[in-house]
Amino acid sequence: MKYKNVEIFSGERVDSLERNGYEIIQNEKGFCFGMDAVLLSAFAKVKKGEIAIDLGTGTGIIPILLEAKNEGKLYFGVEIQSEVYDMAKRSVEMNGISDKVHILCGDIKQIAEKRQLSETDPYNENDEIKDLFGKFNVVTSNPPYMRANNGKHSIEEFKAISRHEVKCNLEDVCRAASNLLKDNGRFYMVHRPLRLVEIVSALKKYRLEPKRIKFVHPFIENEANMVLIEAIKGAKGECRIEKPIIVYSEPGKYTEEILEIYGF
Repeated sequence: MKYKNVEIFSGERVDSLERNGYEIIQNEKGFCFGMDAVLLSAFAKVKKGEIAIDLGTGTGIIPILLEAKNEGKLYFGVEIQSEVYDMAKRSVEMNGISDKVHILCGDIKQIAEKRQLSETDPYNENDEIKDLFGKFNVVTSNPPYMRANNGKHSIEEFKAISRHEVKCNLEDVCRAASNLLKDNGRFYMVHRPLRLVEIVSALKKYRLEPKRIKFVHPFIENEANMVLIEAIKGAKGECRIEKPIIVYSEPGKYTEEILEIYGF
């Protein structure tokens, strides 16, 4: 069926993002965006005139939310799965922001190896970003949290790719982010605290110095289950641990901070 001049296919649904009237297309049986993506979009900052790119963008949730909340010049998302990439492109068109948000079908490993981003769908209309490497002020990523051999993979392939390091791993993401960023550019990532030591090691290996770390706890008495990290390319070593985010004040009731982040 047609909705706002884009095609919505069987098994897909349209969800409100509670920002600027924006909506997003998702697959009812697929891997839909979660709180981690929303928290990352609130943690990351894109200043006026800056260019940002999201690695492993899925259905485009992070660049769409960043465009809604910030004054950047251009926003890009890279997704390797053609079916998911198509949903992201249609969401951008549906929201009328194709002039500012561009979804690319490409492989993070190609970026990490400084190869062409996409052989089939490069974004070549803007001379400023024809050569992607070293051109971005901001890189974001909500990468797969689990190692490829850790746990049982999801039945659907695109769920497995979203959750497990099947198509890329933590080091690929950090290397790609470093390649894309200008010196002093900022990399924002959400991940699992259990891998924090490994994360910091991978960041520093590619000249990405952790500067801000913020933990996310389900309840105030629980240990953290997410961590938000800002790293700056080429910066000197000095890192702040910020006040944590608490998701629930009581079972089923979000804290005021979470309600504000979601725009409720």
